[in-house]
Amino acid sequence: MQSSLNQMVSRLMTTTLDNSHTVSEDLDDSVEDMSHHKYESPLSSRYASEEMNYNFSDFKKFSTWRKLWIILAKAQKELGIDITEQQIKEMEQNCENIDFEFVAEEEKKTRHDVMAHLNEFASKCPNAAKIIHLGATSCFVGDNTDLILMRDAFSIILPKLSRCIHRLSNFAQQYNYLPTLGFTHFQPAQMTTVGKRATLWIYDLIIAMRNMEKAKDSLAFRGCKGTTGTQASFLQIFNSDESKVKQLDQLVTEMAGFKKSYPVTGQTYSRLVDAEVLTSLSLLGAGVHKICTDIRLLANRKEIEEPFESTQIGSSAMPYKRNPMRSERCCSLARHLMTLVTDALNTASTQWLERTLDDSANRRISLPEAFLTADIVLNTLQNVTEGIVVYPAIINKHIREELPFMATENIIVAMVKSGGNRQVCHEKIRVLSQEAAEQVKRYGKNNDLIDRIKNEPYFRPIKDQIDTLMDPKTFIGRAPNQVLEFIQQEVTPVLQPYKQYLEGQAYLNI
Repeated sequence: MQSSLNQMVSRLMTTTLDNSHTVSEDLDDSVEDMSHHKYESPLSSRYASEEMNYNFSDFKKFSTWRKLWIILAKAQKELGIDITEQQIKEMEQNCENIDFEFVAEEEKKTRHDVMAHLNEFASKCPNAAKIIHLGATSCFVGDNTDLILMRDAFSIILPKLSRCIHRLSNFAQQYNYLPTLGFTHFQPAQMTTVGKRATLWIYDLIIAMRNMEKAKDSLAFRGCKGTTGTQASFLQIFNSDESKVKQLDQLVTEMAGFKKSYPVTGQTYSRLVDAEVLTSLSLLGAGVHKICTDIRLLANRKEIEEPFESTQIGSSAMPYKRNPMRSERCCSLARHLMTLVTDALNTASTQWLERTLDDSANRRISLPEAFLTADIVLNTLQNVTEGIVVYPAIINKHIREELPFMATENIIVAMVKSGGNRQVCHEKIRVLSQEAAEQVKRYGKNNDLIDRIKNEPYFRPIKDQIDTLMDPKTFIGRAPNQVLEFIQQEVTPVLQPYKQYLEGQAYLNI
């Protein structure tokens, strides 16, 4: 087979474009099964869930076109247009009976996807053929379907996001009181708790959720607006009866499951709607990237690890490695998700007058990919949050290494209370800190700052208090109660609408 492929490639490289045979014919002649010899997006073939893959499948898209043609006919019939029950029934019986090969041949001839599908549907519905798509433009099926698919896609990913928030809230409660080093500039800073750090992750996800919910709730229907948004064709169909044109728009909108249609459109609904949608998804991407970067940093310090199966391999060369591959995948895909909003913004800003077709090819890629990517990121993040492992002993070891430096503020306060001078005390500790740091950095010794302070005669008045001042729990402030208050006041209300979706685990095939 490999020899056959090599010969085929060689022949293709020397074939000119004006030869009578095509590349696809050459492939067919050379190899019987070419299913693994063409590019497929990893988003759909490798990572995304079945439900999201189906949501953006050709079958759902084009069967939705047919449902819209049926809805339009039903609404027009209700408003007095001469359309029979037999015609509608014929359309309904063939709604999912799509001959994709026929459509492909038609699109080659017409260079128009809507007309190709319209011709194929009409061939299946000879009695209804004359009334299908009556008064509509291509965007009646194209734009309205996109709005339906985005609405349905939000309904898939919002419950997944709720599960991630729920898992992290459980994690935050479990570790609300476990002290850990805080970091600013990725340098050790005042302590926090493992649970409190998790609330920062949760809050970012809540911000993304609120924006996603707003974007979903803001979605309206394009409805029946005609070729340039003026509804002129429908006004002609209803003999200049504006009330019926308005009723038609309302009926079609309600039949499609929307509460309202956009009040004005050109040929398309405003492409800023797509930008609103992708902005909300880009916020999710940024939030997840931050969470998973934190997990990767903490994994390096051996304080926290993502799930790691007994048969999992971290490195082909270094068998001891436990790479945070799930978190790395989230970061990788989140970067892609964050970039897609620029497609929507550029598209919206370059739509000329009532519309230009240079939005079409871009939107075929950017809209599905944004939701597929968000879906993958959330599936992976849920898996991570359901199996995070914490190592308190390592966390405590790192605290002990840095605590002497952090305790200096408490020591200064205690000295001042005992009658000492704050500035003198600060200088004494500064000198001793530099000496201790030198021993740690240059010679790899343990941090002996506290012993140096105890042995310094100046600190004799508080010598008996120093060990108590070193208790890590005295450095975490209100962190434990902040966790509990945050979950009660912020997280619980956010999760309430998704209560029925919170069960079940996320499993990854790869």
